Amino acid sequence: MAVTLSLVALFGLVLFFLLRSRSLTPGAAFTAAGFGFFLASTGAADPINHLAAALIDALPNV
Repeated sequence: MAVTLSLVALFGLVLFFLLRSRSLTPGAAFTAAGFGFFLASTGAADPINHLAAALIDALPNV
């Protein structure tokens, strides 16, 4: 799924910059958890993929 690969790259990039800046906030924890779920093949990955796809589909076409 192309959307999943793009989100993995996005979460990885954001996580990289958060770790470099030593920003330990709840946002960093959410980003790390999202990156982990998209990267791993766990039982929670499928619902998160559906949620991300629904959010992307809800965005207006620009």
